[in-house]
Amino acid sequence: MPKNKRLDLGVQYACQRATLPGRKQVRTWVRRTLKATGRPGGQISVRFVDAEEGRRLNSGYRDKDYATNILSFPYQIEPSVCGDLVLCAPVLVREANEQGKSLAAHCAHLVVHGLLHLQGYDHEASDEQAAEMEGHERRILAALGYADPYRDES
Repeated sequence: MPKNKRLDLGVQYACQRATLPGRKQVRTWVRRTLKATGRPGGQISVRFVDAEEGRRLNSGYRDKDYATNILSFPYQIEPSVCGDLVLCAPVLVREANEQGKSLAAHCAHLVVHGLLHLQGYDHEASDEQAAEMEGHERRILAALGYADPYRDES
């Protein structure tokens, strides 16, 4: 069955969005990631949320009572990728500051990371899968002009 080349992308802001990346930037990250993994299209939603919604979702779906940086909800991989990504804005801002990265670079990394999860990659399954996933992330982010997110800065 041929893969769908059309990208149906929704970007939602359910929180303060002044410093968050815009829809055009998110679309670029999503398109480049899907293209790099051989999936030029799909149905993807990217939602930026506040800490309360992030905590509620993480608690409800992962039994972890705190807001996490990103949650991935895959619905379908074939013939095209369908799923939702939920990014918690306050966590992203805090982590970017702690890691000495721009918010855009951190958001790009997590969108790429989340999209790989939507395609079935799982860094927690094995060391081999983690290395494969990180390799994809490094290549895609480099092509987008961002530094290696796994490079040890110390």
